[in-house]
Amino acid sequence: MTSFQSTLGEEAGIAEELAENQRAISIAEFFEKNKHMLGFDSGARGLVTAVKEAVDNALDATEEAGIAPDIYVEIAEAGDYYRLIVEDNGPGITREQIPRVFGKLLYGSRFHAREQSRGQQGIGISAAVLYSQLTSGKPAKITSRTRGSDEAQYFELVVDTDDNEPEIRSEQTTSWDRPHGTRIELEMEANMRARAQLHDYIKHTAVVNPHARVELREPGLDEPLKFERGTDQLPAETEEIRPHPHGVELGTLLKMLEATESYSVSGFLQGEFTRVGGKTSTKVCDRFRDRHYGREMAWATPSVAPGTVDDIDVEDALVDAVANKSSDATDWFAEQVTETVGDRERIAHHVLVEIVGNVADAAEDEFDETFGDTVRENAVAAAWDELTHPDLLTASLYERIDDATSTRKDDAAIQGLAERVAEKFAEADDPRHRATRDELAGYVDRSADRVAEATEATFGDTARENVVESLWAVMWTVPDDLPKVKAAAGDRDTASELLEAMRETDILAPPTDSLSPITADLVEAGLRKEFDADFFAAATRDAEVHGGDPFIVEAGIAYGGDLPSDGSAQVMRFANRVPLVYQRGACAITDVVKDIGWRNYGLDQPGGSGLPSGPAVVMVHVASTNVPFTSESKDAVANVPAIEDEIELAIREAARELKSYLNRRRSLEKRRRKQDVLGQILPEMADKLAEVTDRERPNIDGALGRIMNNVVVERSVDAGTVTLAVRNHSDRTETLEVTDIVTAEPTAVSDGASVVDLDGEWFVQWSPSVSAGETATLTYEVSTETTFDIDVEGVEAEKLTVDT
Repeated sequence: MTSFQSTLGEEAGIAEELAENQRAISIAEFFEKNKHMLGFDSGARGLVTAVKEAVDNALDATEEAGIAPDIYVEIAEAGDYYRLIVEDNGPGITREQIPRVFGKLLYGSRFHAREQSRGQQGIGISAAVLYSQLTSGKPAKITSRTRGSDEAQYFELVVDTDDNEPEIRSEQTTSWDRPHGTRIELEMEANMRARAQLHDYIKHTAVVNPHARVELREPGLDEPLKFERGTDQLPAETEEIRPHPHGVELGTLLKMLEATESYSVSGFLQGEFTRVGGKTSTKVCDRFRDRHYGREMAWATPSVAPGTVDDIDVEDALVDAVANKSSDATDWFAEQVTETVGDRERIAHHVLVEIVGNVADAAEDEFDETFGDTVRENAVAAAWDELTHPDLLTASLYERIDDATSTRKDDAAIQGLAERVAEKFAEADDPRHRATRDELAGYVDRSADRVAEATEATFGDTARENVVESLWAVMWTVPDDLPKVKAAAGDRDTASELLEAMRETDILAPPTDSLSPITADLVEAGLRKEFDADFFAAATRDAEVHGGDPFIVEAGIAYGGDLPSDGSAQVMRFANRVPLVYQRGACAITDVVKDIGWRNYGLDQPGGSGLPSGPAVVMVHVASTNVPFTSESKDAVANVPAIEDEIELAIREAARELKSYLNRRRSLEKRRRKQDVLGQILPEMADKLAEVTDRERPNIDGALGRIMNNVVVERSVDAGTVTLAVRNHSDRTETLEVTDIVTAEPTAVSDGASVVDLDGEWFVQWSPSVSAGETATLTYEVSTETTFDIDVEGVEAEKLTVDT
């Protein structure tokens, strides 16, 4: 029976008719119908995305110009639409560039640059213009003034989706009160249902960009939201770098090989990659040779294994191989080659070729006779035939296999494996005994299988791998010239061998000049600026590589204070200093946070997995020259194992500090409860003791401090002489900051303290360091009508007793 599918296309002219309907579409036309891919899938989210794209551009522009960002965002109702205005104090945009920057998708300067920036594809702000014109039918209004210009440039434009080109509706010069900067005004169909996400974006932008000042005005706000700068320190300037060898993929490598002007592989490596100098290039080239040509087995020489074979005579074989030379020259040549070989513990074919060549050159000088290529080749063949006698090969392999395998293997099994591996080398097509590592592993596997068939001895996977590793270690890299770059570019297998050689060579991590991490100090400063918490910690990891692009992961944690204690901890996600607002559940950052066992760090985690609970904020920032987002809307980081590993390590580094803090806090809380109990019991015990013994109530001052092993600070006053005593009952040295505030001027202050006069009050400042079990004292004199107030810092309140 004929299938329906087999009859498709039989009608005359169908293919031609289909061909007539096929045409290319512009990128603008594609996104016109797929605006959800860029984050404009609803009025609520579309407004947040437009703000995000405009603010990201403003931050990039100001930082590149070395200007502390001052960004103004205004959202206002405009009839049936919302008007969005974003202004910055950046360097401005030239008149020629304004239409293309805002009216052409995939237009930008950063796509091919390997350096960190918020925008990469040249889609964001032009996509916002496209969404605005699609929903409101109104053009974007752009004002920009460059530094030093008397007037600003004003444009009204839309995106021509058929050609992906800007269509200018109006152009003129105008005045503007900003000395330099850019302003964009868009009207769009939107709503304020995503107000929380908008506020989160603005606040998180302030956290991760503490050098920026941001102001937001919107309907319903009595006062604008203002986020002032937390630092005047701008992010470090970035520099474009070349790709790193560890992250390049095969297709990219082939493209680079085709495009390079280098002829040699060494030149290509040093010219096209970062962190590859002469030494590193040599290491990569050697590994490339190992994969492309294989290594040559270096066999033990007869001098190392004497008596293994009785009839081996290299010198006689060389004499027989050399023809038409004088007997003196022949004997001298044979003797010198034999001695040189005998001085070595192992010999490989290419080393023998080198020895024969050097001695032949010396013989020509000594005897004025020519030792040509034929003579040399015959000499190498004759000597190699003697040096690779099967018994000698077996003895050479036996030693390596015996060292690499378990002592429980009997001699017969080891001997059998050595004999069979020797046969594999002898039977190979290449008489030089060359083999790649995979070929060597095949020799060992097949030989081990044959031994198992012939005897009861078996070699497991571990033993086989150990044997391969041991033999590979005495196989030597050959000196053959590598294929030229163009040959490698035209052969996928050769390029793949080069790629593997690059990946298995230890190479320094890429330079961080191309990246601008926030740094742990500023991560913590940003969190402190926007969150009222008791504890802060931050960590910045070293640079790693993915896809040839370097990246750095940073993490920060805030805990306690005024943070909400009910529900899950807040997770703040950032990529290249940009908050990621949407698609939290599809982001690698969220996945890693959920997979961490937070109970180990002192946080609640219902069910043992998922987001931790409690008053905590977990922040993660991924800085990269090319962040792998899950979509064009750049809302979530893709699940790349290398990046996930670094995210986990950064979070755990900060979480260890949180664990220490929580453990210390719990210990102090336990200590506080114990002190409270003792503080109630001791006076009662003193009273009871006085009652039972009919004696005066015992003095229990300082007893609590001694029992709790506290640091006790006491003040006593005797006839105007004040004595401050610090008694250290703990088991370690304590350094305190003691400030005694008095209402009369102190005199005769003993050494080690200073006095500061502040508006009729005197501050006696003292910083004693007191060893365990020791006491430090300070004295000064005041009038008898003085009042005192003491402040002690440097010791937790739970470990301090102040008796004044």
